[in-house]
Amino acid sequence: MKKLWRFSILCILILLQANPAEAMPADPSLLKSLQQGGYILYVRHGDATVGTDSPSINFNDCSTQRNLSEAGRNQAVSYGNALRQLHIPVQVPVVASPFCRTKETAELAFGAGNVRTDPFWVQIYQLSGSVPPAQQEAVLKALSAQLEIPPSPGTNKVIIAHGFPPGVGLGEIKSLGTVVIKPNGQGNGYGIAGRFDLDELSSP
Repeated sequence: MKKLWRFSILCILILLQANPAEAMPADPSLLKSLQQGGYILYVRHGDATVGTDSPSINFNDCSTQRNLSEAGRNQAVSYGNALRQLHIPVQVPVVASPFCRTKETAELAFGAGNVRTDPFWVQIYQLSGSVPPAQQEAVLKALSAQLEIPPSPGTNKVIIAHGFPPGVGLGEIKSLGTVVIKPNGQGNGYGIAGRFDLDELSSP
């Protein structure tokens, strides 16, 4: 009996390795809420090339920065297409950090004429470096002020920027991962309504 039980467990493990779980689609009730508008979609840029940004970054010179890889460009196009197919209304212009990889992600997803850069989001990028606690606290307070303001009625505001260090702010975010934020109004903070990755958004 023990041998049969061990054999059954072994078979299950083999099947699990041969057929890894596919990504589940994003929460349908969350997507339905997004179709009504009133949220902020905080999105991390697409996959970038290997390497590091230059210590003296010039936002007008992409050669001083890590840029989108071909996979990252495809991700950006897929993201924009998925929101349109799901009939999720987006406020334009969408907001992007001034890095080339964030601007290009936004432009590929929503169109070059529908993007506005905001230097504030560079401060989120800087959180991944060596930042004094007081400075981190100030940035997170300013972040809250940004995320508590609702978008135009019937739309969702999209911000394409950077991930956060573990346990800080909105936390780690995959490439083209999205944190869905519900603004509570100026001075009233915000709540996190959910999260989804690109593959979840694209799942049937």
